[in-house]
Amino acid sequence: MAQKREIYCVIMAGGVGTRFWPKSRKNMPKQFLDILGNGKSFIRMTFERFSARIAPENFLVVTNQNYKSLVLEHLPELKPEQILCEPIGRNTAPCICYAANYLNKIAPDSLMVVTPSDHYVADEKGFIDTLDACTEFAGANDVLMTIGINPTRPETGYGYIQRSSAEPLSPVKCFTEKPNLEVAQAFIRSGEFLWNSGIFIWKTSAILSAVERYLPEMHSLFSSISASYGTVGESAAITDVFTRCRAISIDYGVMERADNVYVHSGDFGWSDIGTWGSLYQHSRKDKYANAKPAEGCYTYDTRNTIISLPQNKVAIINGLRDYIVVDTEDVLMICPRSEEQNIKKYIDEVKFNQGDKFS
Repeated sequence: MAQKREIYCVIMAGGVGTRFWPKSRKNMPKQFLDILGNGKSFIRMTFERFSARIAPENFLVVTNQNYKSLVLEHLPELKPEQILCEPIGRNTAPCICYAANYLNKIAPDSLMVVTPSDHYVADEKGFIDTLDACTEFAGANDVLMTIGINPTRPETGYGYIQRSSAEPLSPVKCFTEKPNLEVAQAFIRSGEFLWNSGIFIWKTSAILSAVERYLPEMHSLFSSISASYGTVGESAAITDVFTRCRAISIDYGVMERADNVYVHSGDFGWSDIGTWGSLYQHSRKDKYANAKPAEGCYTYDTRNTIISLPQNKVAIINGLRDYIVVDTEDVLMICPRSEEQNIKKYIDEVKFNQGDKFS
C-alpha cells in the first residue's frame, strides 16, 4: 500500500498583475483585490478552495517581501513563518525551488500542491475531485503532475498541454506556449490539447530530483543554504541566492524537459482571469452586453463594454462599443477591448513621464 503523504499547498503570490492596471498596482496587486465584486480577494478564494483538503498549518505562500503583511491580512489563519519572501521576482522555477527546499527540511516526505494565487474556479466540488485524483496518483508515483483544463474555445491567452491519450489521466506529449488563433483552432479540432492551468502536484522529493537534473545550478544554490531555512539567517541567504539565480519558469526549465510528466484533465469552470477581457467574459452583463457596476453607472448607446468604477462614483458613458473603462482615484483608462495588449505600453509611458507613482 502506498504511503499516505502529508499534503502541503504552496501558493505563488508574488506577481504584480500589470494586465489589470490601473486597478492592480505594485503596492496592491491583483491577488489582493476583489476583482469579481464578491467580497473576497483572489488569494482568499484560493486559500478557501484548497482548505477543503489541506489544513491551514500546511499552507506556504511565496510572495515578494513587500507583500508579507498583505498576505497575513488576507489569510489571518497563517503564521508569519508560513510566508516565504522573495527579495526579487525570478519567475516560477526559483519560487517553487525555494518552497520545495523549505519543505524538504520541515516535511521531507510531503506532497506539494503548487498553485497560482489569482485563478477563478466556478465548480469547487469538481475541482476538489480532480485534485483528489492528482494527489492520489502523485503520492503513489514518482511523477510530475499538472492539471489541464478542457478547452471551450481557441484561446490565444493560455498555454496548451498535448496529452498522449483521451483518458482523464494521461502522460504529457508536450507543452506549447500561447499560440496564435490559427494554431489554437487546430489544437481544439485535434482534441489532444488542454489549457495549461499552472497547477502542479508532486512529491517534494520528486520535484527536487527534477530540478537537480534539469536545473543543476539552481538546485545547487538553494540546497547550499539548507541550514538557514526556518532560521533568522534565512532572509539574508535567500537574498543572496535570488540575486544569483536565473529567472526561468518551471514549465520551461523542468516540465517541458522531464520524461515523467502527467496531466489530469479538469472541467470545473476554470479561468485565470488575467485580463480585463477575461473578466468581461465572466462578468454579469446587462441587456446591451455591458459589464458594469450595479449602481452609479449610466450608459447610453453603449455596447459590449466593461466598466470599473470606485465605490460611490457616478459615471455617464455614451457612445462606446467594445471598450474598457477603468476609473480609480488617480488614474482613468479608456481603451478598446481589442487593444488591451497595449496596457504594458501605457504603464511604461506613464512611468517614463510621471515616475513610479501611478504604476
